[in-house]
Amino acid sequence: MASTSDCCGERVDKLKQQVFVMRKEIKNLRQMLNNATRAHRKHMLSIESAVSKVGAWEQKKSQPPPTSPQTALEHGKIQTLPIGYIHSCFTEKNGTPRQPTICGSSRAELQLEQSVFNNPEHALVGLEQFSHIWVIFLFHKNGHLSHKAKVKPPRLNGKRVGLYSTRSPHRPNALGLTLAKLDKIVGDTLHLSDIDMIAGTPVLDIKPYIPDYDSPCSRRTTHSEPCQPNTDRAPLSPRELIQAQLIEKGAGQFDDSPNPVEPLGMLEEVKAYLSKRDLSQVNYDCAPGSEDHRGSEQDRRPCYTEEAYSTIAGWIREPPVDSLEVRFTPTAQRQLADFFPTTQTGPSDSERPRFRFLRSSDEAAAAIRGVLSADPRSVYRRTRCKDKLFFFTLDTADITCWFGPGFAEVLQIQPVQCPVDSK
Repeated sequence: MASTSDCCGERVDKLKQQVFVMRKEIKNLRQMLNNATRAHRKHMLSIESAVSKVGAWEQKKSQPPPTSPQTALEHGKIQTLPIGYIHSCFTEKNGTPRQPTICGSSRAELQLEQSVFNNPEHALVGLEQFSHIWVIFLFHKNGHLSHKAKVKPPRLNGKRVGLYSTRSPHRPNALGLTLAKLDKIVGDTLHLSDIDMIAGTPVLDIKPYIPDYDSPCSRRTTHSEPCQPNTDRAPLSPRELIQAQLIEKGAGQFDDSPNPVEPLGMLEEVKAYLSKRDLSQVNYDCAPGSEDHRGSEQDRRPCYTEEAYSTIAGWIREPPVDSLEVRFTPTAQRQLADFFPTTQTGPSDSERPRFRFLRSSDEAAAAIRGVLSADPRSVYRRTRCKDKLFFFTLDTADITCWFGPGFAEVLQIQPVQCPVDSK
């Protein structure tokens, strides 16, 4: 029994020794593998470094030499430089009019940047002689800056049309253009009205509005003879103007011979000229900035040749979305009146709410009506969120309203709790 136990003990010792040797070999193999891995990584890093240097050298060799600003401009590459930023009565996209004439009471200020000109006010000399200016700006609140070939204008209530037949802000180049009324210029600051830009909008350029160049109704047809400007020539009389139009359209001209019944013949010729036209398509020329692009009844004047110069899509003047009736609850009327107290009693001037741009309660109510009558909701909100409240900010007031069939009702007008920095 003793010999058997000794034999088993020797075998166990040999097995233990073999396991020890095997563990040592495994450890050595692991060490060698780790060394080989580190060497391989070092070798690969050196190869990648050499390849990157070769690639950078080839790329540098293939790149053209630096171009001058003039060459870059010729290739359509420019670096925009805002000349100023808008301080507006609209602080958020929500509720901001889509066109400048929707809210005639809207106002804004544009102060030129000191970094553009050493004397910014010098750049505005002479601009006070114009009543309106073109403002070219950036849609800086577009978010993800996506754009599609077809869009859904709110006035079409969900129908798709081509992007370039609309004024959608989501464009390949997020440039905006608006025609603003120039109220006054104080130093380097322009005071504007009839605007559709939110506070903080970067302005790239301003240009004077010149009807003789910018209005198609003021341009001559390509078939007429070019004329040289003559400052000594008196304006055409109504008779001469009608006669020029008759000659241009081939309807003949008036008989200038002395005739006691000349007014009757003149009237007949005018009737003959007008009978050749479809009077149902007569457009009206109006001053820019009117509420519905056509002016009031007393301001309308027929422009019988306008359609010969320009045409617009029918849905612009007759959209499938009707204008809404705007109502104010008694609470909202009282809250709006608090911005313009009629007596000295009550809170001090420093405590009571005050508008910055709007000047009277009537003007503020007109501005609210202008915004809501055009239905500022998106197509999604009109169809999916009919029963939800609508909020927007006008000047220093937060406005709450809701929409019903054919109307919008203002529920509450409260001072803005946290003023938004306009820059």
